[in-house]
Amino acid sequence: MWRSRVLLAAFVSLSLGLGAAGAAGAAQAGATQVGVGLPPVVSHVPTREKVFFITVDDGWNHDPQAARILLEQRVPVSLFLLPGAASYDTGYFTRLIGEGRATVENHTVNHPDLTTLDAAGKDAEVCGAGEQLDAVFGRTPKLLRPPYGAVNDEVRAAAKACGVKALVTWTYDFTTWSQTPPTPRLQAGDIVLLHFTPTLAADLQRALDAARAAGLKPAALMPHLKAAGLV
Repeated sequence: MWRSRVLLAAFVSLSLGLGAAGAAGAAQAGATQVGVGLPPVVSHVPTREKVFFITVDDGWNHDPQAARILLEQRVPVSLFLLPGAASYDTGYFTRLIGEGRATVENHTVNHPDLTTLDAAGKDAEVCGAGEQLDAVFGRTPKLLRPPYGAVNDEVRAAAKACGVKALVTWTYDFTTWSQTPPTPRLQAGDIVLLHFTPTLAADLQRALDAARAAGLKPAALMPHLKAAGLV
């Protein structure tokens, strides 16, 4: 099956190169671009509603305090999971899905820069992750977070061949790495990036506080992508 997907991705990419040479390959910060025939790359959702979107990547650290915030406050969240990170404590995520307002989306199998892989490698990472997550959670993800936000037309074509409807990057990263990043002023439609790290609970609370100060509420991502005509 992977061979047919690889051929489809190559055909789509070639067709776009011939018929839409000017189509943009990757979303610039704060912009949404839709190429002809390819899933869009979305870093911000155009909306008139006073909402923003929380996304959490990877899945290695299963922080009970972060889960408690998501569950008790009924926060809609998109979890872009690595299958391996979700596999050693699947119950942590199934609880967020079953009792909360979380959905599981695709973040590849091994977190590579997809732009550096050949067609077969892209297929293995994107389709492979989708199939593994479907086996665990009973749903094939329709959104892809390309690792590092690295994307081009070949990545978009491979994603399309794997059933992906949109590639989601971000407006602001709230993750505390070596130090806590400055808190931006959020606007309607912004996509916030967090990670399953030991600081997730604090980072999540900072994002919620920043949204509250801006008069925004967290919302589910996919319905608003549909409302904006992006999927």
